[in-house]
Amino acid sequence: MEDAATEHDAGDVRAPSGREGAGLGSWTRVLGWCGVAGLIYLLICAVSIISRGFAGLGGDAAHSMFAFAANPWVGLFVGVLGTVLIQSSTTTTAIAVTAVGSGALAIQGTVPIILGANVGTTVTTTLVALTFIGNREEFRRALAASSIHDFYNWLALLIFFPIELIWHPLERLSGAITYELYGTGWLPDPSRFNLIRAMTTPVVDVVTGATSHLPGAVGPVFTIVIGAALIFVAVRYLGKLLKLLMVGRARDILIRAVGRNPYLAMGSGMAVTVVTQSSTITTSVLVPFAGAGILTPAQIYPVTVGANLGTTFTVVFAAFAVVGQDARIGLQAAFVHLLYNVFAIVAIYVIPILRPVPLFLAQTFARIASRHKWVVAVYLGTVFVAVPLAVIVFVGVL
Repeated sequence: MEDAATEHDAGDVRAPSGREGAGLGSWTRVLGWCGVAGLIYLLICAVSIISRGFAGLGGDAAHSMFAFAANPWVGLFVGVLGTVLIQSSTTTTAIAVTAVGSGALAIQGTVPIILGANVGTTVTTTLVALTFIGNREEFRRALAASSIHDFYNWLALLIFFPIELIWHPLERLSGAITYELYGTGWLPDPSRFNLIRAMTTPVVDVVTGATSHLPGAVGPVFTIVIGAALIFVAVRYLGKLLKLLMVGRARDILIRAVGRNPYLAMGSGMAVTVVTQSSTITTSVLVPFAGAGILTPAQIYPVTVGANLGTTFTVVFAAFAVVGQDARIGLQAAFVHLLYNVFAIVAIYVIPILRPVPLFLAQTFARIASRHKWVVAVYLGTVFVAVPLAVIVFVGVL
C-alpha cells in the first residue's frame, strides 16, 4: 500500500549505505509499534465512520454522490487522479470499497476506480528518481528502475480494462468467490463481524454524534469527509512510522532476495509491502541501488510486481470494517483489487511473451528522458493530470 509514503519520504533512502531506524532504542521501538497498532485501529474506525455516514445519507442521496462515476472511463480516471493527488492508492481503494459496501456505489462503478488507483500509485516512485536528475547516467538507471512500475500497470490496464468493459470477469469472479466462501467457515461475514464493530463503535459514535446536529444531509456528508480524512492520515503516517521501524530490515530482505530467483524476489516484494503497508517504500528503497549501478532494472522488476500484489491485502482487511446489508459487496470489491493484480502477474510476468515489455519501455523512456529531461515533466503532467482531468470534466459533463 504505497503509497502512503511521499516521494520525499522515499527519497530519503538515496544513499545505498545506512540503516534507517538502526539507532532506535528498545523503548522507542515499543512506542513505535504501539503507534502502528493505533494507526491500524484508526484506519478501521475511519472505514466504519464512512460507512455510517453513507447509511445516514440515505440511498438516493448516497448514489447521487457517485453518479459521475457511472461512466467507466470517468471512474477509471477518478481513480488515477485521486490517487495522484493524495499519493495513496490504498486510501482511494478503501474509500471506493467502503462506498460500495455501504450501497452508495455499485460494484460496476467500483472496478474502474480500483484499476485507476493501481495506475495512479506509480507516479510516486517515478518522482523518487528525480532526486538523481543531477547526474545523467544515475538518472537514467534510477528512472528505468522506477518507471517499470508505471509501464507494468499501464500494460495491465490496457489488457484488462477493455476485457472488463465487455465481459466483466473481475466483477463476476470476485462475486462468485465471495458468495461461495460465505457459510463455509473459510470467510467470516463482515456484516456479522462483531469484534470489529465492538472495537470501532466508541469512536464512530463520537464522530457521528458530533455531526448529527448539522442540518439535513450536511451531517452525513461531513461524517464521510471526516472518515476519508482519517483514512488518509492513518495510511500516510502508518507508512511513515513503518518506514522508520522497518525500512532497514526491508532493504536487507529485498537485497538478499534480488538476483537469487525472480519469484523469490517477487515474494519478498509482496511480503515487505504487506509489512510496511506501502508499495512505494518497497520499490523506492531499491531505486538508489539502481542509480548507483548496484542493481539492474531487470532485478528490481519482480520486486515491483510483488509489491503490486502486496498492497491489496490492507484493503481486504479494511473491508471487514464495513457493516450493513451491502457489506458483502464491499468485500467483493476488495477481492476485485486482489484478483486484478493476480491476473496481471499471470498475464504479464508468468507468461514469457509480455514479460520483457514493461522493462523495454522503462529503459527506452529512461534513455530518452536522461537526454531530454523535459520529457519527464510532459509525461507526468499529461498522463497523470491533464488527461484524467479532461476525461472527468468532458465525459462526466456529457
